[in-house]
Amino acid sequence: MANRQRVVIVGGGFAGFNAARTLSRIARGAVEIVLINPTDYFLYLPLLPEVASGILDPRKVAIPLACCCPGVRHLLATVDSVDVQGRRVKCTDAEGNPRDLGYDRLVVAVGSVNKLLPVPGVAEYAHGFRSINEALYLRDHLIRQIELADADNAKEREARCTFVVVGAGYTGTEVAAQGQLLTLAASKCRPGLRDQPIRWLLVDLAPRILPELDERLSRIAHRTLAERGMEIRTGTSVSEATSEGVKLSTGEFVPTRTLVWCVGVRPDPLVESLGLPTEKGRLLVDKYLNVPGHPEIFACGDAAAVPDLTRPGEYTAMTAQHATRQGRRAAYNVAASYGHGERKPYKHSDLGFVVDLGDAKAAANPLGVPLSGVVAKAVTRGYHLLAIPGGRARIAGSWLLDALLPRQTVQLGVIRAPEVPLSSTSPEASSKSPSKRSPKHASKH
Repeated sequence: MANRQRVVIVGGGFAGFNAARTLSRIARGAVEIVLINPTDYFLYLPLLPEVASGILDPRKVAIPLACCCPGVRHLLATVDSVDVQGRRVKCTDAEGNPRDLGYDRLVVAVGSVNKLLPVPGVAEYAHGFRSINEALYLRDHLIRQIELADADNAKEREARCTFVVVGAGYTGTEVAAQGQLLTLAASKCRPGLRDQPIRWLLVDLAPRILPELDERLSRIAHRTLAERGMEIRTGTSVSEATSEGVKLSTGEFVPTRTLVWCVGVRPDPLVESLGLPTEKGRLLVDKYLNVPGHPEIFACGDAAAVPDLTRPGEYTAMTAQHATRQGRRAAYNVAASYGHGERKPYKHSDLGFVVDLGDAKAAANPLGVPLSGVVAKAVTRGYHLLAIPGGRARIAGSWLLDALLPRQTVQLGVIRAPEVPLSSTSPEASSKSPSKRSPKHASKH
């Protein structure tokens, strides 16, 4: 092993996981492959809203790296810096020990982090949604608000039964859709809340929800959620968050104890620390996913500004679909740099998108064909079963049980507010960061 060339892959998300998995298959034995990631699993983010709503166990969306990436050495650590000239990576392992690792090839696939806007109170009072810890905390928090509302006075009960989600893209829309169903199920078990409205607001500055989708599907999703009683406020944002509620850009104050922040993501700050050319925080690469002037460095996924060959002059979007395919292409091109195969440019057209709206509802446009209702739901779940690299039978079984049995609405209490501060650090690393929440916030939630 000491005589073999070393390929270091930083990040175990969609891009890094697929790069490691593919490279281990086509070049195992020829090179040493090291994957640096702060967790021992690949998180399948699209199904995280179903973890938050209690449909799926978190282990079902956490794919073990050791089992799915044979021949890859996994270093459980967080990268602190990269010495580009010296070709070394400095990181801190899970027990706080410093590590220093040399590389012959480097694949930067650190992904993205929560995007914070300069809105007063958001960092202290909002909940993010990018990790298993945040999903588990949100589930407990939603159930807790319903349980506490049953014993509170009318004014406090109304605030606890009001939930605000900021960001009506894929994540925000799915979180709102699944969260609303969870709170409705929890309230049915509480006689004291029989006449209490469960109020959900989905807020976004965009003129419509799911702006990435076909306008017709966006309208269908809007109508589906509105028919359930969800208040959809487009062209609107949050101007301030406090311990008592949120102030909207319209001037309206909404008393609430729940603010979920799903406004989007930005590239991991590690990218800009490399000292290499970037585009809006993403590492500039050529069509072969190589950093110009550094043939030993590749980048893919949300961390990379990859030329979109299907749309000249533009860069590929920060989506799981692109990250997955870029990770695979990066692996093939790394192998080609060692004489295994031929390098090829990255080119991929969107295959469409799927959005789960809870119950038997969904919106999808596979290959540009707009679908809704039960058919879209079948396509959505079929897509996820095909895309996730493991645990398909367990996931399908959970979906079947959810359709046949009532949902269990109990708190587990394994994650508390100080463990999931909304910050710009990486999703998983954020659980180890010091809390930014005030004591009052922590006690209220």
